[in-house]
Amino acid sequence: MILVRQEIGDVLRDFRLQKGRTLRQVASKASVALGYLSEVERGQKEASSEILASVADALDVPISIIMREVGDRISVLEGIQVFPDVVPDDLVASIEPELSLH
Repeated sequence: MILVRQEIGDVLRDFRLQKGRTLRQVASKASVALGYLSEVERGQKEASSEILASVADALDVPISIIMREVGDRISVLEGIQVFPDVVPDDLVASIEPELSLH
């Protein structure tokens, strides 16, 4: 059985280590208890969206990148081929006016 909390924990730990930060540093910056963040990283606790956002901010990594990595890892575990990065046309059309430079 694939546990999403385990994959989230693995991704958070990987990003933390890539950034060269200790668990204590990230917990402090995210205002999260050290023990709790440790349990999240080990996949023992489910993290709320608020906690994930705080930890992502503390790691200077957009939450979308974290969740993308989690999704990619789960896809591999499920044996799904990785699909090309394509933004749906209707989504592009809906945000295009906001992206245009005036």
